[in-house]
Order: sequence, then C-alpha cells, then structure tokens
Amino acid sequence: MGNILVIDDEREVGTFFQHLLEGKGNKVKLGFSGKDFFQLIQQYKFDLAFIDVKLPDANGLNLLKQLKRSYPSCKAVVMTGYSTIKTAVEAIKHGANDYIEKPFDDIEQLERLIDELLSDGPLSSQDDMYKLAETLGFIVGTNKEMNDLLKLAYKIAKKNVNVLIEGETGTGKEVLAHFIHNASMRYDQPFIGVNCGAVSETLLESELFGHEKGAFTGAVKEKKGIFEIANRGTLFLDEIGEASLATQVKLLRVLETGEYIRVGGETIRKTNTRIIAASHVNLAKAVEEKTFREDLLYRLDVVKLTIPPLRERLEDLPILIDYFLKKLNTPLSFSEDCISRMKQYHWPGNVRELFNVVKRAITLAEGETEVITVDYLPEKLKVPLHLGQVSNNKRSTKDEVEDLEAYLQKWMNGVLALWKNSDRLDLEQVISSVKELETKIGRSFVMKMLKETLGNRKEAAERLNISVRTLRYLLKEKGADPKA
Repeated sequence: MGNILVIDDEREVGTFFQHLLEGKGNKVKLGFSGKDFFQLIQQYKFDLAFIDVKLPDANGLNLLKQLKRSYPSCKAVVMTGYSTIKTAVEAIKHGANDYIEKPFDDIEQLERLIDELLSDGPLSSQDDMYKLAETLGFIVGTNKEMNDLLKLAYKIAKKNVNVLIEGETGTGKEVLAHFIHNASMRYDQPFIGVNCGAVSETLLESELFGHEKGAFTGAVKEKKGIFEIANRGTLFLDEIGEASLATQVKLLRVLETGEYIRVGGETIRKTNTRIIAASHVNLAKAVEEKTFREDLLYRLDVVKLTIPPLRERLEDLPILIDYFLKKLNTPLSFSEDCISRMKQYHWPGNVRELFNVVKRAITLAEGETEVITVDYLPEKLKVPLHLGQVSNNKRSTKDEVEDLEAYLQKWMNGVLALWKNSDRLDLEQVISSVKELETKIGRSFVMKMLKETLGNRKEAAERLNISVRTLRYLLKEKGADPKA
C-alpha cells in the first residue's frame, strides 16, 4: 500500500492507473500538467510517482529532477513512447527507477513492477544484479561510474531495445553484453557473438544471413545464418564499426523490418533477435568520417553504455586482482608495493591486460614465493611513472629515435636470451611480447608522421599508406591519442 502520484496529460492514462492502483488499496493523486505536479508535491508526500516525459507545459525529466530534490526516497517511473526512449534512459541516469512504454501491453508485468517498487524488492533485485555480474566476470568494484553503468544495464536488459556498448579494447564489452543477455527475458535463448572486424565482407554476410547451396564457390550445402540461429535470443556484433558499408545496409534492413534474405536466396525470412553492438571506436566520429552509416547508428544507439578504461578506475585494481587470483585458484597474493607500482601504469589493454599480467606473475612466482613482488612484473610496469611515461609532445624526434632504438635492442636481447638459455618458458608471454613490439613500432611511426604533418591525420595516413580508420585504431587501441 502506498501514496502514488500519476502525472500524464492523457486523462485516460490517469483513469487507468487510478482503477489499477486503487484496486490494490493504494491512494492515488492525478495530475495532467507540470503545474499540477508542483501543486501536488507541495500538498502531499508520495512513495511512488509515474511521470510522462512529454507534457504540454513541462519536460518530464525536469519534473523528475525536482521530485528527487524534494523527496529523494520517492520511487519514480517515467512513461514514454518508443520515440522518446533515449529520454527515458536519461531519466534513469537522473534517478528514475524504471521506465514503461505506452501503450501498456503487459498489465501483469506493470503490476509486478509496482509491487516491487512499493516493497523491499529492489534491494534483493540489486543483490541479484551484483551476483550475476560477478558470476559472469564483470567486476564493477567501488567505482561510481562502473556501478551506475551496471544499474543502467540491468534496468534496460529487460526492455526489448537495442544496445550499443562503447569502450577501449579489453574493457569487457562482450562480458557486459553477456550480462545484459542473462538479465533479460531472453536469458534461456541463444547468445551468439560475431566479430565484424575479424571476418571478410563476403564471409560476414554469409555468417549473418546464411546462404543457399551453390550461392558461391564452396557453398556445397545450405547454411543457417546467425540471425536465424539467434532468433528470439541475442546477437552480439563486436567491432560493428569494422563492418563494410554494404553489410551495414543489410544490417539496417534487418533492424528496421526484422527481415533478411540468405546469400543466393529469394525467400524473405523473419527474425526476432535483440542486437547488442560494440565498438572500440567512437561511431559518431565514424559517421562524420563517412565510414559508418548515420541511419544504422540511430537504430543501434537506442541505449548507449560506455565502459570506462581501467586507468580511470584504478581504485578497483586490488578488487580485480583478488578476483583473478581466485579465478586462477592460487594462494599467492600481491604485495602492497607491487599493487602501488601497478597503479602507476596506464593500462592501454585495460582489464584484459591486467589479467595477463596477473597470470604471468603467478606462473613465474609459483614455487618461489607466497607474495608476488615488483620483481615478477613485466619490465614495462617496473619503470616508475615519472620515468616511463614522458609526454610525447615534450620529446624531440632525436629522443624518440633513441627511445625506439633502445626498446628494439632490449626486446631483441630479451627474446634471444629466452631462446638460448631457457628449458622452460611461457610461450604465451613471448607471443604477447611480439604484440607489444608491434604496438611500439606502429605507435612510433604514427606519432612521428603526425608531428611531420603538424597533426593532419589524413595526410599522415596517406604517407603511411594506411586508412584514417587504421591510424585512429592504432592511436586509440594502443593507448596514445595525441590531441593533434
């Protein structure tokens, strides 16, 4: 039982709520405008409020903010049409407990929401949220931005809307996508992921939509596409920004109509698949650079979730390390000095890189010590911040050349020493060091060319014989994005 406020300029909506809520023993006050809202919250105290986001004389979002200022403990639900879902999501960021879409098709679901908000349900629901996140390996820690992100993801998971996840490589975009799927009503249906940047254009189209027998050379039998397999489930499109413009057109059609045609086929097929897309590049900028379709971004970006990089949530480093130690089933621990040094590193590979560093340290330390010290960290982490992370714009070209030469010499000496002397080594770590070498060389050449072109990315890309997208990929993913 509770005191409930309903603000909506459609009188039939108010009447509907009045019958529904008073029938359950609640006290209901109706308002039809912003003016009514201000009068009612001055006269009465409410436990729950339903506010329409579009009113003739007020913005529902502003009313929500005022409600939360006046009565922080009052629960709130915003009411919206499909075209205003973005506003509804914004309302959740400002304290709304949920949003509902008009017309109200599922009355039972609405009643469950009301019962939950008027009881202690949200607390147990929040416990379930954190347990699910930890089970799936999405560790949020104490960082406020990460906690707000998880709460928003949990609330929109149950809505039938597409989600766009942005974040640097290694931040956990796919893990968050798994979380959304498992927290949704589709949790018992397939979750299928495809990396759009790892498959050629021809194969990607076949992977997504399937193909008929004889559609192309090698198509010896018909094949179901991911949209067909993931029907009623979730499709995770990783690195969506790498999909070709031709593939983007076909994706747009599926998102708009739910229809697609197999490669080499003529039959129109239907799918009810929820799309979660992810990108390490800013798709809005990709639209400006004409590498991504604006209409497709509009369809994907119904709800956008941005995962912060690890360097912006270093307070969670000990929590993440403890989680990895338990996951790797080891009694070892990290010394405070070691964790302090790790907090000085900029972590371009984010949580994925942290896991690899922890795994490497455990491999080296097992049988030698119970506490992992700085000695077991990679060389790149052993150099203190003030020595190892000198701002590039304060270095001369000569300094950078000498730095690259020293790095190459040190890298070569290290690999040769392993080749000659070790009878037991971590090959995965050797391969990782090769990737680090690629990172260093690519970054050095890009930085050098950007200086020579006075920061002109297009000219720098042309001189390096790469696309602007590839140049941007190197800058963003490798951890250096000079303000050129």
